Amino acid sequence: MLLGVVAGCSSLPTIVPDLARSNGPAVLLEGARGPLSMAQSKAILDGLAIRSPNTDIFDRHLALEEGIADSPLTTGNQVLLLQDGPATYQAMLAAIVAAEDHINMEVYILDDDEVGQRFAQALMAKQAQGVQVNLLRDSIGTFGTPAAFFEQLVASGIQVHEFNPVNPLAARDAWQLNQRNHRKLLIVDGHTAFMGGINISSVYSGGSFRSGSRGAPKNAGDDGTAWRDTDLKLQGPVVADFQKIFLDDWAKQKGPPLAPRNYFPPAQTAGKLVVRAIGSSPEEPFSQIYATLLSAIGSAETSVRITNAYFVPDPQLLDTLEAAAQRGVDVTLILPSQTDSWLVFHAGRRHYDRLLLAGVRIYERRGVILHSKVALIDGVWATVGSTNLDWRSFLHNHELNAVVLGADFGHQVQALFDKDLAASDDIALEQWRRRGLGVRVKELFARVWEYWL
Repeated sequence: MLLGVVAGCSSLPTIVPDLARSNGPAVLLEGARGPLSMAQSKAILDGLAIRSPNTDIFDRHLALEEGIADSPLTTGNQVLLLQDGPATYQAMLAAIVAAEDHINMEVYILDDDEVGQRFAQALMAKQAQGVQVNLLRDSIGTFGTPAAFFEQLVASGIQVHEFNPVNPLAARDAWQLNQRNHRKLLIVDGHTAFMGGINISSVYSGGSFRSGSRGAPKNAGDDGTAWRDTDLKLQGPVVADFQKIFLDDWAKQKGPPLAPRNYFPPAQTAGKLVVRAIGSSPEEPFSQIYATLLSAIGSAETSVRITNAYFVPDPQLLDTLEAAAQRGVDVTLILPSQTDSWLVFHAGRRHYDRLLLAGVRIYERRGVILHSKVALIDGVWATVGSTNLDWRSFLHNHELNAVVLGADFGHQVQALFDKDLAASDDIALEQWRRRGLGVRVKELFARVWEYWL
């Protein structure tokens, strides 16, 4: 296993974005009927800029988005922010029950527990009704799930395919143990998509907010602690871009031929939001999610709000956060106070001193296992997805994020951030510097493994 990991060594790129607006053609959007005209695109973007706190800030982030990622900016979308497992599972299962043509699902963890069985039964029921279900599961993420769980799905007619098998004898190309599919994606009938950080597991069975208590929430996971996470439900033209990502993953993994279905129905306008789907993989020259996030932070003028589960920043991300704080941007991080990975936890904490000294404000979310991956820049640029702020997400994993532009959605993300902030503890520099020797030793030990975390 170690040989397989070492063989996958790679490095992060240096991101130096050109944040000036191009003198070339104006930014063009895509809608339900394809590319919009220059006048139509300008009218939509001008409307978003007017609703933003500062139109110059919106223009800068728009230029940044247009210049880095290669997927289209689409308008006419509706985006629903989903908090924690219960609300997300309810929305996902409702969409599955209503499916009429196909269900495409890409998972990292799919446990054989109460929640996993609920999804299995719902998917098998739809397959029995003639709805084609295609499931792509990561080999490591589902390593602990019994084979019998997937055998029942296959027996029902569901297409189940394993991403990058752990077994070298089952490898379809050069064996790459270290490259994992960390994406979480559900697409129903080509018109509704769910994506974010939430796996399919009973650890998400409880909500993460509980009024009047600093303790562990009720109805939590196996160890009594709820998991705090964020997902999105999307409808509109951007769903076709998520569908392309799923089908591309299936093809690259040499999955069996998919049953003919209407995977790309005519797009329908569902709302007014401008959204971009961004997938990243180790095969690409660099992570587009990494480049986009770094550029957004680097161009921030007023605020950077980040909630993230696994914080093991590389030097360039550290420099970018530090530089933003030092030029007067309000940089605030919400990070875990407890975790399911103590190596990641302590590897990230060793950077607190430097960030706090630079003026970055750090809070630790109490009473939950924080698993959310959300960022909001200047109130107008937001991203939600599967990407952690660590080397593994940026170098080794296949990840998936959505970027949503505009102040209207930014207000929703800010409200959720404020809610998490109220349930978090402030980490003060002087207090942090008084931490014990045992904690410092753990940080030094974890530092050795940063690249693989």
